[in-house]
Amino acid sequence: MANVLVTGGAGFIGAHVSEALLRQGHAVWVLDDLSGGFEENVPAKASFVKGTILDHVLLKNLFEKHSFEYVFHLAAYAAEGLSHFIKRFNYENNLIGSINLINLSILHKVKCFVFTSSIAVYGKNQVPMREALIPQPEDPYGIAKYAVEQDLKVTHEMFGLPFIIFRPHNVYGEKQNIGDKYRNVVGIFMNQIMQGLPMTIFGDGTQKRAFSYIDDVAPVIARSIEEPKAYNQVFNIGADQPYTVNFLAEEVAKAFNVKPCIKHLDQRNEVQEAYSDHEKARLILGAKPKVSLEMGLNKMADWARKHGARKSQEFRNIEVSVKLPPSWKPA
Repeated sequence: MANVLVTGGAGFIGAHVSEALLRQGHAVWVLDDLSGGFEENVPAKASFVKGTILDHVLLKNLFEKHSFEYVFHLAAYAAEGLSHFIKRFNYENNLIGSINLINLSILHKVKCFVFTSSIAVYGKNQVPMREALIPQPEDPYGIAKYAVEQDLKVTHEMFGLPFIIFRPHNVYGEKQNIGDKYRNVVGIFMNQIMQGLPMTIFGDGTQKRAFSYIDDVAPVIARSIEEPKAYNQVFNIGADQPYTVNFLAEEVAKAFNVKPCIKHLDQRNEVQEAYSDHEKARLILGAKPKVSLEMGLNKMADWARKHGARKSQEFRNIEVSVKLPPSWKPA
């Protein structure tokens, strides 16, 4: 058993990773500022600390008190499209906060720093996207994630801090914040259906993504520290089969047993096709997605119906309003 810190552990993926780590027998501390997650998501057996990764004094005290052997860093504001309009907020939370954790992990001789990056680092690239491709991020969110990846590599070379990097994509499932209108299209669709609203799609809906059910992602991330061959490596993680956003909308409507009602909005700046290859994760980590899109959507829909719709949250601190999509402008 090891002492493990999970940042963003009250969020969607972080909560599931925390649960998997507890099942593996570790002692888990969850750090989250609850800006995008919920305290109810934190597993009962985990120790919860409300705080931000920007508070380096809080972080210093936590590391000194608990002697973390592993750090799973999932805290981030993961709204790719919105990141163009909140550059300072994006880089402070997704880059500077990460550096605070890396510094302390060096000083406290952490055995492995597991970082949840994103498929966003690839940008407009060949599909399926493979780890060997040169990243070309198209938005500030992807740029921040790639910068942290690069820092972990030079940190390992300079100070010997071991790392594992995951690049998940379009993950959905229970405990997701369906009230966030800026990210997580599956949750957005479900929240709209439960409110009797049309499902909104930017552009014509022919954008292609592979939608990844949480149980095919979180356990792989959690157990990666047990595989020596995974150390100092980068892994794509998630589903293999891409679908159009139009098809996704139809499937979400089917999961709720309603007729699809779709409203197309003006196209926003986004990559048209983004899905990745997972052969490396299969070979080294035994990652084999088992949950079909239909099965995963039905599981999430059952959970969403029990919890009900959430009011869409407004991001109030827009820094650049030029070219901001009308549907994202604060009411």
